[in-house]
Amino acid sequence: MNREEAVKLLKKHVKTDRVLRHSYAVEAAMIAYAKKFGEDEQRWGLLGLLHDIDFEKYPDDHPNHAPELLQGTGLDDGFIDSVLSHGVNVDVPRDSKERQCLHAVDEMASFIIAVALMRPTKFEGLKAKSVKKKMKDKAFAKAVNREELISSMEALGVEFADHVSTIVQGLKEHEELLRQQGYSLLH
Repeated sequence: MNREEAVKLLKKHVKTDRVLRHSYAVEAAMIAYAKKFGEDEQRWGLLGLLHDIDFEKYPDDHPNHAPELLQGTGLDDGFIDSVLSHGVNVDVPRDSKERQCLHAVDEMASFIIAVALMRPTKFEGLKAKSVKKKMKDKAFAKAVNREELISSMEALGVEFADHVSTIVQGLKEHEELLRQQGYSLLH
């Protein structure tokens, strides 16, 4: 499956801009980490793009319906298990870098976008210090579990500043690609 096919499949099941934007953000972060770790950028990008494919239809049972929505796409069982592994109560262990990474970037990518939206320069010059300050502000993005952001990052084995820097760089690069396609993470 290529990216174009994955986007078409995603848009078949995801109708809201919020979930679509989140999927693009996680795709960007996963590609950035694939580059960093020397992994398959296309696979990791597709994993980020499709990880919430069942969220709108089955929010109370997400991501358990992803396998049926991904059936017949040619994506292997390991890929589908990685999608399942990012859920909260999952039977699939986060026993690989791609699974740990997906879990670590899932909410952090969207949190970083929320921080960027509050800044006049958006992603430009966005540093870990600014993200950490917003994490301490419990009124900002209050639905985000800060402990989960930290523990998932620690399980991936990266430092906070490096984690934020990697994701910000990925978001900036992906924003350029998305703008060429008439879309933006920052609207």
